[in-house]
Amino acid sequence: MYLDRTTLPQFDEWKLTSTTDGGVALIDKSTNWTSFDVVAKLRGLTRIKKVGHAGTLDPLASGLLILCFGKFTKKISEFQNAPKQYEAVIKLEATTKTDDSEAPEENHTSTLSLTNEQITNACHQFIGVIDQIPPMYSAIKKDGQPLYKLARKGIELDLPPRKVTIYSIVITKIELPFIHLTIDCAKGTYIRSLARDIGALLGCGGYLAALRRTAIGDFRVENAVTVQEIMEQVQVLNLH
Repeated sequence: MYLDRTTLPQFDEWKLTSTTDGGVALIDKSTNWTSFDVVAKLRGLTRIKKVGHAGTLDPLASGLLILCFGKFTKKISEFQNAPKQYEAVIKLEATTKTDDSEAPEENHTSTLSLTNEQITNACHQFIGVIDQIPPMYSAIKKDGQPLYKLARKGIELDLPPRKVTIYSIVITKIELPFIHLTIDCAKGTYIRSLARDIGALLGCGGYLAALRRTAIGDFRVENAVTVQEIMEQVQVLNLH
């Protein structure tokens, strides 16, 4: 059974089924929550010990996070391997050490000479199977240690590029220095790296200013529920 916008009123039934047979929850993660925060909160609300998520979202990102409970944790890899869709906002004219808005801007430039055609052409060069270097501030491990821990110590590594697949990039709005994109991609794609690389190709620098995951496979964020909505439903059930 899936916990989503339509089944939220049957939360107690979903929880019972998930405890015995396993279950899935479609969560609309808010910004400033880590994916682990969401797992920990739902573990507490459901009292189901075995809970895992199918694909990390950075704290500054919002959107669809799929959680698996009990026996359904075996299905996590199926969700992880599904294609993803994101709505991203790239800010040009600067870079940051984290490739997103978590770190201060540096290397300020100008986009006065940039045309919409140049921006479109640059974005389209990243469609297909491409080589992408992951951001240093990521959970990828080097010798057993996450890269972001090394980066916070000031240790920078020359990371090898990885093959990733971007199915489509649609520019929904250009309001310089901001570019709004809808991106469909395969597992393992870093949108922060894409923002950095588009800015580098345009010669003005760029970083990821905002990110929202809108789909994982056939699952859409419009059908997901927030942690707050689940907490409110639990309170309603406890009052009866």
